[in-house]
Formats: sequence, structure tokens, C-alpha cells
Amino acid sequence: MMHEIVSSPSPEIFRAYDIRGIYPDVLNKNIAYTLGLALGSLAQTQSQTSIIVGHDHRYSSHPLCHALCEGLRKTGIRVINIGQVATPLLYFATYFLKIPNGIMITGSHCEAHYNGFKMILGGNVLADEAIQDLLRRIQERKFLFSKEDGSYIEKNITTHYIDDITQRISPFAKKNKIVIDAGHGMLSELAPIVLKKLQCDVIPLYCNIDPNFPDHHPDPSQPENLQDLIHAVKTHHADLGIAFDGDGDRIGVVTGAGKIIWPDRLLAAYAKEILKNTPHATIIYDVKCTRHLQPFIESCGGHALLWKTGHSYIKTKMKETQAILAGEMSGHIFFSDNWYGFDDALYAAVRLISLLSTQTLSCHDFFKLIPDSINTPELKLPMEEEKKFPFIDQFIKNSIFHTGKKIIIDGLRVEYDDGFGLIRASNTSPYLILRFEGLTTEALTRIQNEFRKNLLNLSPELLSLPF
Repeated sequence: MMHEIVSSPSPEIFRAYDIRGIYPDVLNKNIAYTLGLALGSLAQTQSQTSIIVGHDHRYSSHPLCHALCEGLRKTGIRVINIGQVATPLLYFATYFLKIPNGIMITGSHCEAHYNGFKMILGGNVLADEAIQDLLRRIQERKFLFSKEDGSYIEKNITTHYIDDITQRISPFAKKNKIVIDAGHGMLSELAPIVLKKLQCDVIPLYCNIDPNFPDHHPDPSQPENLQDLIHAVKTHHADLGIAFDGDGDRIGVVTGAGKIIWPDRLLAAYAKEILKNTPHATIIYDVKCTRHLQPFIESCGGHALLWKTGHSYIKTKMKETQAILAGEMSGHIFFSDNWYGFDDALYAAVRLISLLSTQTLSCHDFFKLIPDSINTPELKLPMEEEKKFPFIDQFIKNSIFHTGKKIIIDGLRVEYDDGFGLIRASNTSPYLILRFEGLTTEALTRIQNEFRKNLLNLSPELLSLPF
């Protein structure tokens, strides 16, 4: 089937660190074909001749992949299709195959009718201006067509991934009973295989791949999506519960007692262990994370660095600072001490189980040693795509906080001696994201009230605030 060039795709799908939209309304096969032409042409200007392509299990992913590959080949690019995989396997393939270019077709944690593209070129994740340059290339039809189509091969790298991830981890000191809630996502089959190979007693929950996500939304950052896992952990008297998002690059954790361990505290546990062997290393955390991370990391001998939310921003900053570990409140965890530096939820799970297996304490008691506060999960305030970034700009300009330190590297984070508040625009969905933390309930309420007052002063019609 021949595809058509789309010279005027909706600009809103060209986001900060990926291309994402609703299929087929604003993202369709013709746009995928056109994107292939643009990416292939850009690759040729950088003397890159091969690109690895993978896709998730959504109904739209296979047709989008076919169209994308056709566009890439029209520019003479050699396409290596690794098939239906989790996003971390696409990243892994760029290292294993020694080809620093890849495109992952995935809707990530978004609803089933979404899809998108995560892109790597020359070993760098495309983000911000690079993605806008792609849009301009499309609008101007700056395509470099080849006289002959590039070649096309299919390659399975899953076995190599399994071997690599299991060979890097020493045998666990004790056998662990683990409930895995894959949410019908891309780690549904792979995660049980890896953990069983590492001698875990695995209890699968929603571990059959289903693009309809029939039981709950595949986003472990939201407490409502972890309730079935909490119940299963308690019912089976498991040591630990682990949840994954739709494309396998974000992790959620529940203790044997059913307590959710948010990823910022998970990052603290990893940091403490890694810094035993690598003192003075840099560890990056995003603006949504607890204010306890900086003093905790420093007390363990490390250097803490607060940075923007977003997997591409974090990866770029890790390269720049040679950071050994990074994490986001959403559940993206990045290891570069004994892994490749990309966000891989299954590898993060394996590292956590390895860490906990050396402890005499239960998982629940172990995390009591990690600083905690009274806090909220990520709170979402719906806002139209074209309005959310201007709103944040106006909020930063017009809001009044008489006390507290303002940090504006990504939205507005206001830090106090007894907590913090944050508001930022999501780069992936039509929402504003908020999070609050306080040492006491009174502190949390006071900080929320300050943000509420400023929000309503700026936009009185915001009557349904999520706090």
C-alpha cells in the first residue's frame, strides 16, 4: 500500500521528548510514513545509515510501524525491525547491535487509543528543538529520497536481553515471593521469565498482553492502579509487589504489608547501596521528587542534582554529568553503574530484589529506614494542550509566595523548611501536574492552600482542583 506525504501534521503531537497523539485522529499511517522520510533524511545528513525499529502491542502499532519503515527505506536507510518489544529492549538493541539509532512506536502509559514515537539518533534522544526541527523538515518537505530503497531485516534480540540482564546480577541471597502486575503491557511475558530465571517465586497478575488494558490503566504512578497489586501481595503473603507501565520503562513498588513505595524513596534506596561502592557519584532526581533526597544522598556520600522531568532530559543530563543513577517520581529509573543508562523497569525490579535479598529486614521494614513525609502522589489537573504551557508561564509570573524558595527549571517548585509544592505542565498528556509534601499534615495543608489561592487568583474557573 502506498502512503501519502502529510505536509501539515498537527503541531501539538510534536512534544518535548516524543511524538504522541490519538490514533487515527491526529496520528495515522500517512504521518508515520512522512515521519520516516523526515527521520531517514535527518539520519543521512549525520552519516547514519541504519535505524532499529520496535513497537508495542497496541492495535495501531503494527500499521504505524509498517508505514514508518516504508518511509525510512525510501531515504535509503537500512531498517532493522526487532518487532513487538518493550521500550527498554529498543534501547538495549542500540547497544547490542552497535547501531546508535532507534525508533520505538509506543503509547507508553497513555490510554489505548494513543500512540507515539520515541526516537534516538547518533546515541542521543531527540527532544525539544530537535523534534521541532523534524516538524519543520516535514512542513518544508526537505526529504532526501534515495534511488534505491534501503534494505529491511527482522531480528529478535529478546534472548540476548534476557542473558545480559541475568548474567549481570549475582544469585539472590534468598528466594523471594514476588507478585508482578504487568497491567497487560509489554512486560507481561518477559518479566516472569526473567524473575523465574533468577529463582524468584513469581505470582503473575495481569500478565497476558492485551492492548485493551481491561483491568486497569497501565500507569503505576496512580494509586488506584495499584490496588489490585496491594490485594494480591497481601493475599499471597508475598515479599514484594512490582507493577510496570504499558511499555515497560516505569516501575511501581508495593511492600509485603501493602504500602506503596513511591519512586523517589525507591531512588533513595538504590542511591544508598550504589554509593557504598562509588562515593562522590552524581545522582539525578526530577522536580516531582521528595525534598529529602538531597540531604539523604549527601549523607550517603553522593552529589544530588535536581533536574527537569522527562526521560530525554534525564538521559542527556546523565551523559553531561556522568551521573551513575537517576530517577523520576513517575517511575523511570536509570542505572549506568552496571547497565546502559536508560530507563528500564525490569532491570530496576531486578536490582531492587537483589538489594532486598541481602537484608535481614523485610521489604516493609527496610523502607522504614528511608526518609518519608506526608505527601500526595502526582495530581492531575486537566487542561487543553495549547493552554497548559502558557498557563504555567503566567502562574510563574503572577503567583505570590511570601516564603519559600522558588525553583523554575520545570514549572514552579516552591521549597519550604517543612515541605514543597509543585506545578508543571505534562509533556505527554493534556494535564497540569501537581505534587505536595509536608513534614506534618498542617504543613501539607498550608502549602496546598498557598497554591490553591494563587491558582484561583489566576484562573477563578478552576473549580475542580485535585487537592
